[in-house]
Amino acid sequence: MRPLLRRVGLFVAVVTTLLTFTAAPAPPARAAEAPLSQGKNVTASSTEGAFAPAAAVDGDTGTRWSSAFTDAQWIQVDLGTSAAIGRVALHWETAHAKSFRIQVSDDATTWRTLYETTSGTGGVQNLTVSGTGRYVRMAATERATAYGYSLWEFQVYGSTAGATCGSTDAARGGNATASSTEGAFAAANAVDGDGTTRWSSAFAAAQWIQVDLGATRELCGVTLAWEAAYAKSFRIQVSDDASTWRTLYETTSGTGGTQELAVSGAGRYVRMAATERATAYGYSLWTFTVRTTGTDGGNTGDTLLSYGRPGAASSSQSDQNCWECTPARAFDRDPASRWATSSTTGWTDPAWISVDLGATARINRIVLQWDPAYAKSFQIQVSPNGTDWTPIYSTTTGTGFKQTLTVSGTGRHVRLYGTERATAYGYSLWEFQVYGTGGAPNPAPPLPPDPANPPRLVWSDEFDGAAGAEPDPAKWRADPGTGQNGELQYYTDHDNAALDGTGHLVLEARKQATPGRGCPPDPLTGSTTCQYTSARMNTGATFQFTYGRVEARVKVPKGNGLWPAFWMMGADFLTGRPWPYNGEIDILEVLGKDVKTSYSTVHAPAYNGGGGIGAPYRLPQDADFSDDFHTWAADWTSKGIVYSLDGRTVLTLDKEQVERTRGPWIFDHPHYMILNLAVGGDWPGPTDATTPFPSKMLVDYVRVYQ
Repeated sequence: MRPLLRRVGLFVAVVTTLLTFTAAPAPPARAAEAPLSQGKNVTASSTEGAFAPAAAVDGDTGTRWSSAFTDAQWIQVDLGTSAAIGRVALHWETAHAKSFRIQVSDDATTWRTLYETTSGTGGVQNLTVSGTGRYVRMAATERATAYGYSLWEFQVYGSTAGATCGSTDAARGGNATASSTEGAFAAANAVDGDGTTRWSSAFAAAQWIQVDLGATRELCGVTLAWEAAYAKSFRIQVSDDASTWRTLYETTSGTGGTQELAVSGAGRYVRMAATERATAYGYSLWTFTVRTTGTDGGNTGDTLLSYGRPGAASSSQSDQNCWECTPARAFDRDPASRWATSSTTGWTDPAWISVDLGATARINRIVLQWDPAYAKSFQIQVSPNGTDWTPIYSTTTGTGFKQTLTVSGTGRHVRLYGTERATAYGYSLWEFQVYGTGGAPNPAPPLPPDPANPPRLVWSDEFDGAAGAEPDPAKWRADPGTGQNGELQYYTDHDNAALDGTGHLVLEARKQATPGRGCPPDPLTGSTTCQYTSARMNTGATFQFTYGRVEARVKVPKGNGLWPAFWMMGADFLTGRPWPYNGEIDILEVLGKDVKTSYSTVHAPAYNGGGGIGAPYRLPQDADFSDDFHTWAADWTSKGIVYSLDGRTVLTLDKEQVERTRGPWIFDHPHYMILNLAVGGDWPGPTDATTPFPSKMLVDYVRVYQ
């Protein structure tokens, strides 16, 4: 089902050199300053090898970020909320910047320069700056060495004094787990918003309960409402991966009752870890409440109020171009389904879509993920009854793609009212999300957790076995049939896939006619007899997963018309959801006619086929991929995908950036792996007299880490 893929991408060829230097101590924080960047979400223009951006904000001067070996590079950190920036500390490795700027932004798009130099000194630079923003960036334009840029630490200091502690429970309805459960008193009872239900642990000292907030949040308070069985000694901790924990609060003299704890720190996961009981029983909590910071007088509730709530619209579309594109599709938190106005009656102005939140709510934030048919002029309106509407946001310069709107209003109903279309079509939204406090929200399903750090091996096939043996049926199933995209082969039921006895899987393409298989007509004879056989296999029936490091060591064949691939398909394809709505992640594709170039790409409804997002890349010294084995990997998390070849990064896809510039990111759900060797097709072109048959794609191993 893989589509025609014609891509235009950036040539990437970085020679990785291992450099070892001694790290100097990091500068101390100055008085009246707070380190704002440590442990926050950080991204960069590029990454050299394993030296990821996160290493520059981890507080460890023995780890570092390094860029590609080109001049225009940057690293930026999301502080989580707007802050007054007073100082930026750069702790350079030898590969430092001669010319660079320190910049801030409210939206990671429009940047303001706070500091600029063309005579950077390297070493430890403490830069006094003055500005306000949520995002802080070091943007370098000239290298001081032949290498890229490398920072042991990139720390931002300042104050978020303008922020207040929100009143909304960020933990409510989140995915809660615990070290143990006594009887029916499950962990979920502590975060259900009901003060009459509770979690209780086993009767042992070391116990914990934790909740996934769904995204990294800046914490300001935790409330524990204890039942009689409370903790005398416990910690409040946060984590980005539910593996490595940071302590925000600790006591050895817990009082029980209701404890209002002031904390400060950021994390996606929050844990109460108890070490000493106050009674002979275990631990028991009526409620475990988490509050986060904001800047709107405490009403910064980030509860998704619109999920699964009933919607209405001026019209909706349901035809071959947009099947069942009803209002409900905008409120299902499924970025691959959408609402659209009717193609027969709704491509006019004005048009609208609304949601009933079930009860009066205070609205703080609206997230719109537009299809290309977006609104240039629109209002966000609220109403107590679905009839009388009051605008709380208005624009005549709508940008489309992803728009996050800060608003303030109260009502039971929320409506987007479009008054001017940006295209000749109507209006269409993949997502219309309403956040705030109150209402009658349906708890949204928890988002999948990111892999542990460091990840652990959870699945592998080393292809050890006797020569001629079939691939392990507990791991791989044959996927027989014809291909797509004008391909010329017929995929057999493992006749063309076998182990070679030396630790490799062999996918073999043969010149072998298979009558009646429905291949594309031969341009000369018109015959639909497939002239070639080959192998395609997948893990759809044996192993599906969300997030992780996916890695394969492969040797590809050379020859016109050959098309080896290692890729992943969204698992809902197996239950009938059509491509590309299920999402496709291509890790390795090489064309036999150009074995000096490899491709990695993603495909979604808003970008697929020739419009998929990806890039070609080559080996150092323009080496030939078919000469040896190479290791392709994709590090896939809730923040995006980082592709690497032989340990060096070749392509980084940032989820937030894709949503802002190309369309919805639809890859946060289970996928399965596919290996295949295609013959012919619209992209690789036909075989010819020089194409060797049989041709072999060799796979040394496939591994998944989580």
